[in-house]
Amino acid sequence: MNNRTKSFIYTTIIALIIVVIFLGFLSSFSNPVSWVLIGILLLIPIFYKKTEQKSKIQWKDEYSVGITHIDQDHKKLISLLNQFSVAYDHAMSEDFEKKALEELIDYTQYHFEREEKLMSDNDYPGFEAHQAQHQAMIKRVGKFVDLYNEKGHDSLKEISEYLTVWLITHINGTDKEYSKYLNERGIH
Repeated sequence: MNNRTKSFIYTTIIALIIVVIFLGFLSSFSNPVSWVLIGILLLIPIFYKKTEQKSKIQWKDEYSVGITHIDQDHKKLISLLNQFSVAYDHAMSEDFEKKALEELIDYTQYHFEREEKLMSDNDYPGFEAHQAQHQAMIKRVGKFVDLYNEKGHDSLKEISEYLTVWLITHINGTDKEYSKYLNERGIH
């Protein structure tokens, strides 16, 4: 069940509870059913928030590459990816979806440039292979953007899943390889 459907179900349940509370208070202000339903009504947003948090990527210390500004970039990328996922999951406006996707792509390119400069400046031996991974990812994302421009919202799930898997795999894989090399040269 997607988040759009969940949101609709939660909204429907809340509306029904409010109607029952109102009808209960019409019969008697001391109606215990109405008061119990008010308690349930207050708990629904808490339950909803907990289910939403499970779908977001959370930064973990194991993602750290040991270079502060690169870790900050990665945290920002995760935040932007979560923002993009929210735009998709909740079928936000097309403008919001496009803006979220553009911000994610723009920051990814900015991060790649910083990361590549750091590797190049320090003669990292795996620089060209790492740069090729970045270029392949950007090319793939470009195809996703074309798909989004063609199909709209329906293409976002595929984009979100790809970016999530790619980012975490890349951080825990090849990024950790260059970080060991750079850490040995005093870069933290």
